[in-house]
Amino acid sequence: MLDSPRLRIAVRRDPLIVEDLRSTTVADDPVQRRDLILLERARSGDLDAFNDLVTCYQDMLFALIVRMVPDRDQASDCVQEAFFSAYRNLAGFRGGSVKSWLQRICVNAAMDMQRAKKRRPVQPYPELDDESWQPPAGKDADPVTTALTTERHRALNDALATITDDQRAAIVLFDIEGYDYAEIAEMTGVSLGTVKSRIHRGRLALRDRLAGRMELFRG
Repeated sequence: MLDSPRLRIAVRRDPLIVEDLRSTTVADDPVQRRDLILLERARSGDLDAFNDLVTCYQDMLFALIVRMVPDRDQASDCVQEAFFSAYRNLAGFRGGSVKSWLQRICVNAAMDMQRAKKRRPVQPYPELDDESWQPPAGKDADPVTTALTTERHRALNDALATITDDQRAAIVLFDIEGYDYAEIAEMTGVSLGTVKSRIHRGRLALRDRLAGRMELFRG
């Protein structure tokens, strides 16, 4: 995934199996134990160890970011840049969850990209652009219900496009991705109160934008 003359990392399909699990402060969490060991090895110059972190988390991070930026190519670029940023700032890791640290870097990269390009946000339901993921419709499928669902998504996406980047990110992370307040605060580097405020204000803004189309969301 990462390809740079300054940082050559050939991502393997299967991550390295870490045998030495002794050096850790989270003995009851094997995933965090693995991540901390890989990160410490990467800090000491082991590119294969950092490559294994990429392998472990690139798909999860892409699935998150593709809902926050305009298209899949930009989401991929954003995740790649986030990994480069993480590699350049390995010394800045101060403990805790490696996964949350990477998520925070990636979310911030996505928000920075949105502000820089001043583009519409990504469709929060990218599957709607590609119906191949859906199972074949049954004999009893109701075209009216299908059309209504599509129209609901379109209305919501149009409304999301009009609120601030910070509010949109908080709502996507909380209402769509299912992260809790504390996780969002850690990822975005703000307080719990700020996260709650962004979600509250974002929902009010969405309700205002959707005021004329509430019939779509009743029943």
